Amino acid sequence: MIIVGIIVIWFLAPLVLITISAFASPSDYYQIEKVIPTHFTLNQFKSLFFGLEAWKAILTSMKVAGLTMLLSFLIGMPAGYALSRYIFPGKNLLKLICLATKMLPLMVLAVPLLIIFMRMGVSDSTWGTSLAHTAMVLPIIILIFSSILSGVSVDYEEAAMIFGLSRVHAFFRITLPLALPGLAASAIFAFILSWNEVFVATILTLTNRTLPAHILKTAMASPDYLKFSAGFIMAAPAMVFIFFVRKHLVTMWGISLK
Repeated sequence: MIIVGIIVIWFLAPLVLITISAFASPSDYYQIEKVIPTHFTLNQFKSLFFGLEAWKAILTSMKVAGLTMLLSFLIGMPAGYALSRYIFPGKNLLKLICLATKMLPLMVLAVPLLIIFMRMGVSDSTWGTSLAHTAMVLPIIILIFSSILSGVSVDYEEAAMIFGLSRVHAFFRITLPLALPGLAASAIFAFILSWNEVFVATILTLTNRTLPAHILKTAMASPDYLKFSAGFIMAAPAMVFIFFVRKHLVTMWGISLK
């Protein structure tokens, strides 16, 4: 229990520090003798949103992450279904390739990706960044979808088909409702992965930067309290996500590790 408590404190301490420092008054923040600030303000958020125009980057991040989530769901669900329900040559090789894509460093892929997107005319655009993020998160989403759908017994689908439903109808009327909470949690997980991604967004964009890329360019040269405010904005969606889907997260990762 002591070790678990130390691990929990180890992971929660940075979040608590970021949250307190994000709202701390700059006068309190720079007083070394004051460990915990006692005065709080929202002025740094106002400076960050309007002075550094972070609201545009947040809007772009929401568009990119939303498109990434949608594309990952639409492509990942049939691919995960095929891996979970059918036996075909190369099935295990496909799973291994999905894992192997995470072994390549992003720096190796960045320049070829930028050249391809420039030739396609989608560089420095919301669609271009979304496609890049989808390519990054799709392999792991396919594996998670496959694991979640494997947790729904195929007997339900077969029973539905015996009573006259086609395979497609059996999937949408039987399997999908049973797996939907886990699939939705996985799709939101793709949203968070895209929201937090910084390297590819920095390489591919100059004007339509996402929030992490915008923060890397502007807030890093700003005072420290603005950096903490930017860090809080970055971490807040992930914390909200974990709070609302915490039950399904355990299911999602538990099944995927089988």
